[in-house]
Amino acid sequence: MVNSEVIRTVVGIIGNVISFGLFMSPVPTFVKIWKAKSVQDFKPDPYVVTILNCAMWAYYGMPFVTKSNVLVLTINAFGFVLEIVYTCIFFVFSNWSKRKRILLVLLVEVIFIAMVVFVTLHFVHTLKRRKLVVGLICIIFNILMYCSPLTVMRRVIRTKSVKYMPFLLSLANFANGIVWTTYALLKWDPFIVIPNGLGALSGLVQLILYGIYYRTTNWEEETPTRPSV
Repeated sequence: MVNSEVIRTVVGIIGNVISFGLFMSPVPTFVKIWKAKSVQDFKPDPYVVTILNCAMWAYYGMPFVTKSNVLVLTINAFGFVLEIVYTCIFFVFSNWSKRKRILLVLLVEVIFIAMVVFVTLHFVHTLKRRKLVVGLICIIFNILMYCSPLTVMRRVIRTKSVKYMPFLLSLANFANGIVWTTYALLKWDPFIVIPNGLGALSGLVQLILYGIYYRTTNWEEETPTRPSV
């Protein structure tokens, strides 16, 4: 009979695959930036913020913080590297004012990560306490990230149009939340359950809105000149 640890590993691998797809989803945006040799009206905020989020989750998955979370470490380490690549491309094709902003935010993030690592390794001496401290920080950052779709959902309700809320991305976010919540439930980890449970709920609400407003969407409407990315 298959034990729960094997099932958890399989679920974690599925979660890695789905998360990989989510991390790769901005590639078309950066192809446009690369071809145009300009960031145009795209914003760097999602990528710069995700660097910090991935760094903290990768740290959470390390064996000296939590046990048996290698799959959390692997996908977030990949995401961390990929988001840095995205940010570097954005930096190269930005004007100086945007570059200064990116550098300032990255500096703050580096200082914050260094402080968290230093404090938890030197002053928090048990895995249980390290898991608590780092886990709470990860929950806060994830909740802040999951607040970002609220703007899109509000726009959908106001315009009765889902044209600018991609179905596949909403479905992927829902699936990602479900899979990682399941992963954490198989070996109880509230610090993974809470943010991913909220992510699954956010994705579900987006799918419901898509079902409600699909028929009222004007698909011939001209795409706005300021992309909401």
